Amino acid sequence: MPHALVTGAAGFIGSHLVDKLLAEGWYVTGVDNFDPFYDPRVKRRNIAAHRDNPRFRLIEADLRDSAALERARDDYDVIVHLAAKAGVRPSVAAPLEYQQVNVTGTQNLLELARKWGVKQFVFASSSSVYGINPRVPWREDDPVLLPISPYAATKVAGELLGHVYSHLYGMRFVALRLFTVYGPRQRPDLAIHKFARLMLRGQPIPILGDGSTRRDYTYIDDIIHGIRAAMDYDATPYEVINLGNNRPVTLADLVHALEEALGVKAQLRWLPPEPGDVPQTYADIQKATQLLGYRPTVDLPTGLRIFANWLQSELRNQSESAGSEITPA
Repeated sequence: MPHALVTGAAGFIGSHLVDKLLAEGWYVTGVDNFDPFYDPRVKRRNIAAHRDNPRFRLIEADLRDSAALERARDDYDVIVHLAAKAGVRPSVAAPLEYQQVNVTGTQNLLELARKWGVKQFVFASSSSVYGINPRVPWREDDPVLLPISPYAATKVAGELLGHVYSHLYGMRFVALRLFTVYGPRQRPDLAIHKFARLMLRGQPIPILGDGSTRRDYTYIDDIIHGIRAAMDYDATPYEVINLGNNRPVTLADLVHALEEALGVKAQLRWLPPEPGDVPQTYADIQKATQLLGYRPTVDLPTGLRIFANWLQSELRNQSESAGSEITPA
């Protein structure tokens, strides 16, 4: 059976990908350092079921520690590199740490892939690389990248490192520019998850700016299908591909949709925009459709209903286990 190395395996996207691969019969080696950016216990719950699967092993290692990563050495059909220091706004406060984890860490992994003879490398890039490019929807062949956060700059660097290794060593490198992924297990700092928890507690949600910023929200299952197709892609040695929903939604409309999904009214706290935030994200997905057969199928109202059901179940479980007074709606 095929064998994949998945970095960030205990995170939001990574744990869903591991679900998919194990269900298909793959062997999976997961790498995660359980970074405390958010509660590591959440990540350990994400992979609790995986730990019992004989086709899964976990290597706890930091991307910056190439010697620790060597413990993952094996014969891999593909490496899927999802791990990163996450978050646009926090990167403004800690640019050097983001550079070390996201650029040096990616370099370390590419170097090990070269040494181990891995021929397929899938890299999670980000829509943030487009930055404030006003030409939308964003196309991969647009030469103008205008990143405005250290996080975005590290993702551009990762794509370029991949091109170097593809050119020099014959390694196929597919960079996937992911657009605002949401769904069950979403990181708690991201807008949908953060807003939903506050709304269920009857607390105000922070709205940065005037509510007109737009995001191309993409449901997790659609993203996993795109990543899975990229793992099998073999037509060209290097590609950069958008994975989005091609339907940007304003922040104000997102709040209304969350109110519908949760059955509660949001209280709003208006705040000024923060450095690093972009006014819009909007994916052109024609290339993904042509090369990967990618066609997102989950619209925002449906995805939010699924997310809301998951979150309310999570809150009930937390309440029962911790004696919390939070009452899910």
